[in-house]
Formats: sequence, structure tokens, C-alpha cells
Amino acid sequence: VQLQASGGGLVQAGGSLRLSCAASGRTFSTYSMGWFRQAPGKEREFVAAISWSGGSTYYADSVKGRFTISRDNAKNTVYLQMNSLKPEDTAVYSCAARSVRIATMGVPEYDYWGQGTQVTVSS
Repeated sequence: VQLQASGGGLVQAGGSLRLSCAASGRTFSTYSMGWFRQAPGKEREFVAAISWSGGSTYYADSVKGRFTISRDNAKNTVYLQMNSLKPEDTAVYSCAARSVRIATMGVPEYDYWGQGTQVTVSS
């Protein structure tokens, strides 16, 4: 599986962005997907995850209520809608795929990673 994230950019605090992650391959619908982020000088951290069907979603406490993860299996794409953005959300955001239908929050449990997209939130 190859993953390509897009949709990052520069936005003012309180603004919104929608990230997309396009996946190659015909088995996308059997993978659970996750979004992670890494700020300068910090470790990669979990943001959100979604099961293969979209029926289960998980969020980091820091983004709960502001971010929404979704997927369109017909388009082989997973999305991250980010609202009420804060300067501390500034990071490189990456999507990842796990060849298990149940989603998880653990970085090591994902099998495939895409290149990230930069999100910068100004105060």
C-alpha cells in the first residue's frame, strides 16, 4: 500500500483544514487507518484512527471534539477534518495503514506510512 497525504497549509488559530490521504491498491477497505503528527523536537504522536468500515473511530484527547476522521472506501481515501485549530496543532501530519481491520493508537502497529503534510497554525 502506498499512501499520499495532502491538504496541509498555513491557517490562523481558530481556522479549519481538511487533510486527505489517498491510498493505492485494491485492498484499502480491509485496512484500518490512522493519522499521526510530529512537531519539531517531539516524538510522533497519535491523532486519530478509523476501522476498516468506518464504524469505529478513536481520537487523542488533545483533538477530541475538534477533529473528525472519516474514510471513503470507494475512493481509497481517508480524511481528517480539523476545526478550531490551535498553534499547538502545528506539526507534520502523516497517515498510516494497518493490515488489520480493527484500528489502534500505537505507532508501531501500523504497517505502511505515507509522507507527511505540513500544518502550521499561526496565533
